[in-house]
Amino acid sequence: MNVKVRRLLLSLLTISITGSLCVGLSATANAASNVSINLSAEKQVVRGFGGMNHPAWAGDLTAAQRETAFGNGDNQLGFSILRIYVDDNKNNWYKELETAKKAIEHGAIVFASPWNPPSEMTETFNRNGDTKAKRLRYDKYAEYAQHLNDFVSYMKNNGVSLYAISVQNEPDYGKDWTWWTPEEILRFMKENAGSINCKVMSPESFSYQKKMYDPILNDSKALANMDVLGTHTYGTQVKDFPYPLFKQKGAGKELWMTEVYVPNSDNNSADRWPEALDVAYHVHNAMVEGDFQAYTWWYIRRQYGPMKEDGNISKRGYMMAQFSKFVRPGYVRVDATKNPISNIYVSAYKGDNKVVIVAINKGTSQVSQSFNIQNGSASKVSSWVTTGSQNIAKSADINVVNGNFTASLPAQSVTTFVGDIK
Repeated sequence: MNVKVRRLLLSLLTISITGSLCVGLSATANAASNVSINLSAEKQVVRGFGGMNHPAWAGDLTAAQRETAFGNGDNQLGFSILRIYVDDNKNNWYKELETAKKAIEHGAIVFASPWNPPSEMTETFNRNGDTKAKRLRYDKYAEYAQHLNDFVSYMKNNGVSLYAISVQNEPDYGKDWTWWTPEEILRFMKENAGSINCKVMSPESFSYQKKMYDPILNDSKALANMDVLGTHTYGTQVKDFPYPLFKQKGAGKELWMTEVYVPNSDNNSADRWPEALDVAYHVHNAMVEGDFQAYTWWYIRRQYGPMKEDGNISKRGYMMAQFSKFVRPGYVRVDATKNPISNIYVSAYKGDNKVVIVAINKGTSQVSQSFNIQNGSASKVSSWVTTGSQNIAKSADINVVNGNFTASLPAQSVTTFVGDIK
């Protein structure tokens, strides 16, 4: 089993991001609170939703699976972000090309993450009694920056212009790869990151440990060399999603959630229902509580992922697709009543002269929910719903009168509403 499974077991005790599904009222419940959507109250720009392709560990996506992942037609996920692997062996870089090129052809952006520097740049050291721990040699920082530059150039010369490149995958969970301390990260970001010929993503903490990022944000030179703060959210509680220091210091920088799987990585768990609702709820919290601009799953194709090993979209995938197919790159999240009643969670976005509203009902009763669109409106909204028995099913259009409409949210469902703003 992948090391991430073992790692997640260590953090399960702290996970409170999902919780159990609450039991609702019988029949249809009327929402006690209206959802207000203020199109003028803009939040973060959304870069997109996507996942990791890792040929070295899990095999490459097939041609058909690339279409399923990055196409946005029927029975496709509409992913707009691809994460790829910076192999420490340059002879393996070609493995990343075909899927990356197809993703870009569909309009997706591609970013890359390294797990290890080339072996000649590393050394072992004693870390809390582990004498086989590995780190980047202090005299090899500039050489490592050039290694990352070489990957950027290789990909560009072969038709893939990277959006960004990360300095290190999970520097604070280096048991099976390379450790970095916050002090080492700060040094590299100050002295070497500026020489990288691509947008630079910070090292990606495995659990959004702010101690990895505070030194960068508090150092003007290091901050100037960082374009994207990237993090994983394994075991991160929702209360720790906000990052006040980033809001204070990170003007002009991007904030991305670059890897997760929720709520588990059990074999053949991708279609469990209503467990899959936890995926939609996690995306909601990432967008609304964390203000993340990107949401990236671990493996795109896996028995616990958005695409199953047979290439078909899973229930977890449809949870992501309720966002990814409709909230497109460049859309802006706008203010919306995020939790009008128990078990109902709402986020809203605008772009391409459209308003997109994603409503999650985690309860066991259907809810009649009212919505009010302010500072802009639509004459009607179309809707798509995923339930235990439906997948992105188109429902009847709903008329909008003076910015108001009411819709039924089925029990244990996600509904996405889309309207043309006038």
